Amino acid sequence: MSEQSLRQSPPSSTRPAPGAPPDVREPAHAPVAHMVRGGLVEGVHHGSVVVLAADGSVEFQTGDIEAAFYPRSALKPLQAVGLLRAGLPPLDDASLALTAASHSGAAVHLSAARRLLRSAALTEDDLRNVPDLPYGAPEREEWLRRGLGPTRLAQNCSGKHAAMLMTAQARGWCLDSYLDPGHPLQWELAAAVEDLTGQGIAHVTVDGCGAPLFAVSLHGLTRAAARLATAAPDTDEGRIAAAVRAHPEMIAGEGRDVTRLMRAIPGLIAKDGFEGVQIAALPDGRAVGVKIADGADRARMPVTAAALERCGVDARILAPFAAAPVIGGGEPVGSLRAAGTLAPHSAP
Repeated sequence: MSEQSLRQSPPSSTRPAPGAPPDVREPAHAPVAHMVRGGLVEGVHHGSVVVLAADGSVEFQTGDIEAAFYPRSALKPLQAVGLLRAGLPPLDDASLALTAASHSGAAVHLSAARRLLRSAALTEDDLRNVPDLPYGAPEREEWLRRGLGPTRLAQNCSGKHAAMLMTAQARGWCLDSYLDPGHPLQWELAAAVEDLTGQGIAHVTVDGCGAPLFAVSLHGLTRAAARLATAAPDTDEGRIAAAVRAHPEMIAGEGRDVTRLMRAIPGLIAKDGFEGVQIAALPDGRAVGVKIADGADRARMPVTAAALERCGVDARILAPFAAAPVIGGGEPVGSLRAAGTLAPHSAP
């Protein structure tokens, strides 16, 4: 779906029109993390980071926070809000969290996805996401030990896709084409993304799971995360935030850093995305957005921890997330941690 076709889509509400879409350009990323081995900087990760104050103002930024980029799965909480606005039938909090998840494929995730489908008299065959193995490493290893192959249910986006089908069915829309960018469901989700980010969608492509993927700016995405985190409980934004906070194990999975981070910081909502994307927001509206330029997942959480420290989160709480060990001969010989203007005094 092009930007033009989005502009021609029917409005879903009387909400104010979004601002202009961000510029499509090569982002001017900056150094944000160093990999140090034996006291020498062996590798440098570039990226962009924004830290928002409680009033929404930019407290810190580095790199290019205004260029259009793809949030990947970090967009899912916004899409989940869009599903509620579009008529997603009532769900318990655990199931609602799964609609915004990149789940590990554990039994609890697969059972919840099946329940979503059964509640609408649907089956796994109705899903149109790409079949895959479970995303979580332990879950994937167990899956393979059992001799199982890729399935649509095991794929980490199956909760979102099940909820899309449920919403389309509730509205009487075609199920077979629910991933078509011109489908009314996708118009509704695009409208929610534009409303929450406060900006138009710059470009549309296809995400790894097969769903339409909307390009916004890192600043806009982080602004949307803050909006969810501060929303009143009786709003659609507040319902998604409450579900994620109540069930961090559903948004990712046991052992995953996003789940551990939300458990460590009371009230935090957080979501990661492929290609080094992370958002996190506190209940008072302080929020961070991270994009690692080369997509390296290893740099995502150390950079996020440094950004959260700038939000005032206790460094002792963030310590388990602030560095990744660099191994030599089976022993730690250095670390990967935030650098540059984000953490100018970072130690190796």
